[in-house]
Amino acid sequence: MPRPLVATTDISAMRSNLALARLMMPGTRVWAVVKADAYGHGLANAFQAFAAADGLSLVELDRAIALRELGWQKPLMMMEGMFSADELESFQRYHLQPVIHNPAQLDMLQHASGASLHVHLKINSGMNRLGFAPEHVREAYQRLQAMPVVSNISLLTHFANAENPSAVLTPQRQLQRFHECTQGITAELSLSNSAAVLLQSQIACDWIRPGVMLYGGSPGEQAAQDFGLQPAMTLMSELISTQQLQPGESVGYGSLFTAEHAIRIGIVACGYADGYPRHAPTGTPILVDGVRTRVLGRVSMDMLSVDLTPTPAADIGSKVTLWGNSLPIDEVAAAAGTIGYELMCAVAPRVRRETRGA
Repeated sequence: MPRPLVATTDISAMRSNLALARLMMPGTRVWAVVKADAYGHGLANAFQAFAAADGLSLVELDRAIALRELGWQKPLMMMEGMFSADELESFQRYHLQPVIHNPAQLDMLQHASGASLHVHLKINSGMNRLGFAPEHVREAYQRLQAMPVVSNISLLTHFANAENPSAVLTPQRQLQRFHECTQGITAELSLSNSAAVLLQSQIACDWIRPGVMLYGGSPGEQAAQDFGLQPAMTLMSELISTQQLQPGESVGYGSLFTAEHAIRIGIVACGYADGYPRHAPTGTPILVDGVRTRVLGRVSMDMLSVDLTPTPAADIGSKVTLWGNSLPIDEVAAAAGTIGYELMCAVAPRVRRETRGA
């Protein structure tokens, strides 16, 4: 019998979340973001779930080639572009659309020959990760226009705080910078990430780039279910042991939880080697037999401990929900001091995978 830990991906939930993104920004086309193995949900699952998307967006060249080999024929945007000139031949062969965000990539294209490419010129409107500064945008655009290998140019930027209206750098300030430095340039625009799709739907653009919302996660403090998003991943396991602690007894490494009174606890087959956050403290929510309870003490490599007080009938074999249906991944992440994105992407290869709703 295999270890009882299973991560189940719900294809129908992913489809529903994509449809919601379209509903929030009607009239736009959709780049469905599938980087990091579709945020940990599996590239083949994303291929099925996002068949209705207008394009897929990612960063890994080998994964883009895998999508072509699976049969994806629509556009593929490479969000970090080429990392070396050696990759250009693959970009051309597999019809990949690079994001061009630095002068070195301009130089790569300048010396390229062969099949033409649709490129996306990235503008640094204030996030200060990737992109050309506003004062260099026009020069970069003109260079691209003059290159025989470039067939089309789109423009994009990325919002730093679309989920936080009180931030110093607001989407409106970034948009102002973006439009000021691109005035007079006629091109398709890709602007809105998940947070902007959900919370800044008034932003006008041709393409949106939803990511975490497609997998049922929220990019901000508001709960995903408040938007109508459905969780696409459920991580479940079972109790593999129970223990009775007497007052003053502890459980786990570091003895971080000590019983103040007699308490029955359960041991769950899931730990940080499976992707559950080691830093999840006592009190992190978890479900046993569908009943909400709490994690106790330190998460270890293969196991974690839970309070069985709310579920006195629970025993070895009882079902445990780490996150997913009835327990939002963002709530677990917040309790552990992280974000749902990280938990989705961190599920380890040794965790058994299943798919439903295909």
